[in-house]
Amino acid sequence: MEIHWLIYIIEIVVMTIVFTCMIMIPLCKNPLWWIHDYPKDIQEKYFETHERVPTELFTPTVAVKKGCALLFALALQTGLVVLVGARDFASAFLLGYGIWFVIDWYDCFFLDWVLFANMKRIRLPGTEDMDKEYHQKKYHFVQSMIGMGLGLIPSLLCGVIVMVIFG
Repeated sequence: MEIHWLIYIIEIVVMTIVFTCMIMIPLCKNPLWWIHDYPKDIQEKYFETHERVPTELFTPTVAVKKGCALLFALALQTGLVVLVGARDFASAFLLGYGIWFVIDWYDCFFLDWVLFANMKRIRLPGTEDMDKEYHQKKYHFVQSMIGMGLGLIPSLLCGVIVMVIFG
């Protein structure tokens, strides 16, 4: 079956908008919601005057948030790649990872480097003056690379699911 590239591009644009809303709405309402993703020096400054909450990757709260996000990504990727015509493992994996790749880099280069670094509204209370710490491009780039590796999991599973369904 032929891949419908225009639909794929539209899917990526829509998913980027959905991703932005999923990140920015909770962040603007309560910056503490994503505290586990803030650089450690910002977290430590915040915890000097506020109650410490778990921020490590393998705490139940963080694991549930990240796990739900991966399952949501898997379901969306699978539906989206099938919609554009993926019918085998390779096309499903590559198209699914392509969506992940674009959103991951958009998150790093726009959401983190531009919005996160410059929006005072999303700064944790007591850290509003930490301009240098909020502009840590290397931190966000490294996190993005970790995200690229993490994206292999739902993308591989997406390929397997499509292979089983259409194989």
